[in-house]
Amino acid sequence: MLEIKIPPVGESITSGVIAAFHKKSGDYVKANEPILTLDTDKVSSEIVAESAGVITLLVQEGDEVKIGQVVAQIDTDATAPATAPAAAPAAPAAPAPVPATAKSPEAPLPTSGDFSPAVRRIVEEEKVDPNGVAGTGKGGRLTKGDVLTHLETRGSAPAPAPAASAPANSPFAIQDPKANAERTTRKKLTPLRKKIAAHLVNAQHTAAILTTFNECDMSAVMAMRAKLQDSFVKKHGIKLGFMSFFIKAVVEALKSVPTVNGQLEGDDVFVQNHFYDIGVAVGTDRGLVVPVVRDCDTKSFAQIEKDISDYAKKARDGKLQISDLTGGVFTISNGGTYGSLMGTPILNPPQSGILGMHNIVQRPVAIDGKVEIRPMMYLALSYDHRVVDGKEGVTFLVRVKDCIEDPARMLFEV
Repeated sequence: MLEIKIPPVGESITSGVIAAFHKKSGDYVKANEPILTLDTDKVSSEIVAESAGVITLLVQEGDEVKIGQVVAQIDTDATAPATAPAAAPAAPAAPAPVPATAKSPEAPLPTSGDFSPAVRRIVEEEKVDPNGVAGTGKGGRLTKGDVLTHLETRGSAPAPAPAASAPANSPFAIQDPKANAERTTRKKLTPLRKKIAAHLVNAQHTAAILTTFNECDMSAVMAMRAKLQDSFVKKHGIKLGFMSFFIKAVVEALKSVPTVNGQLEGDDVFVQNHFYDIGVAVGTDRGLVVPVVRDCDTKSFAQIEKDISDYAKKARDGKLQISDLTGGVFTISNGGTYGSLMGTPILNPPQSGILGMHNIVQRPVAIDGKVEIRPMMYLALSYDHRVVDGKEGVTFLVRVKDCIEDPARMLFEV
């Protein structure tokens, strides 16, 4: 019997949650076939069968499990089930009784012969449930007096306010209890969502976050993309996006203002980075993750675009590894993908800066004394004011703006 244990999935990760089982107890699994998906506070990963056999699950979906815990067993001596032969035609079965179309009450309703015409008339007009009235007649039959007494008792209870007394969307409207129960859903946060929450709150509590804004004219970048897109795709097999331009612009800005490419270690040590690993925020249905594009100063636009595409696919499929998410010196977040016009990004500790990109909007701007309609984007740089002075933060963002408005600057590093 082979035990399936939760393997180590990264440094400092001690537990996870069973997000989904891909097999059920009694199923035959093949070697290297996915058994379950494990959610941790950093990544999601699939656990596969080490050998073939019949599986028995020892935990349930949603359970929190520790690293090293046995979550399933595989009977490796079991053989794969043979394909079942086609069944011989069965003899015609006797027709099953057709059930009544109306739902039967718990107790049978009396038939019309169980009470007099007078009682029947009152029952029908007043919509009385005969099963809810105790009969005092011979053999337990309902009498007119039984029904009238029941109506008097029902009428003495305070009647609820009619539903029509208030609009359905009014806070004073009477709500059906069952409907209220369906108005909300309660569920525990996933480890990843809890980690994101703690990470962001920690950033707000420990760093002196300040945000500076600017705007850039996207005309030059958009014209370059339109001119070169077909040739770029034909040569590299991937589209030329905006993110590679901004990553290259950030690299140039980090070279111009090195302080932003540094971080505090403790309370009194400043660490200056001399490499350019840029994190790119990617939204998934599990939460926000920030994979890191390595050595962006040495990579071409095509290499950067391929890295971003690969990371996006891995994020959607839950295939990101811890190594994909660690070691970045700066982060870029593109809220414009979702239509954001303006926002203040939160630092990704221990980094000292994060750039927020936003939606491209056609706006009137003054160009050489004339009003023109240009595709404009608001930029936001949030930085740790303990490390980066205001002049440095503004200079950094202006450098990004200049590189985007005149992309040739990035080619000639001017």
